[in-house]
Amino acid sequence: MKTKLITPEGYKKLHDEHEYLWTKQRPEITKVVTWAASLGDRSENADYQYNKRLLRQIDRRVRFLRKLLPELQVVHHSPQQDGKVFFGAFVEIENEEGNIMFFRIVGPEEIYGEEKDVISIDSPMARALLKKSVNEAFEVKTPAGTKEWFINSIEYKEAFDKN
Repeated sequence: MKTKLITPEGYKKLHDEHEYLWTKQRPEITKVVTWAASLGDRSENADYQYNKRLLRQIDRRVRFLRKLLPELQVVHHSPQQDGKVFFGAFVEIENEEGNIMFFRIVGPEEIYGEEKDVISIDSPMARALLKKSVNEAFEVKTPAGTKEWFINSIEYKEAFDKN
């Protein structure tokens, strides 16, 4: 089962997507479908078929978001978290070979899309990191075996708004 946690930025993004789909895109597509339907034979009307399919996709996403948004718990940073890895942390880790990774621990609904360098709180890496401190070693079980990593830095900050 997926964790129902989300960062404030992630919640805003999903909420804004819902508002855009419902108030902007859906009314525009509905107008096109109505216009295309008025032309007559719908079986050979590409405008009608394409936009009707698009309208179904929009409606499916709107239903999903309307069910999801009330279930999510927005997690704000707390000063008591400083120094340890918790939800929303930006973490830099390094392994024995010198490979460095930098990512933010976020909710499972936030790992899709154009966001880079994020991992789900439900991932084995995030679970292994929780409550650890800088310079602390930790192990992660992977399909290739257990790997040891070290924490170089932990930071809590607002994610950059790319709009």
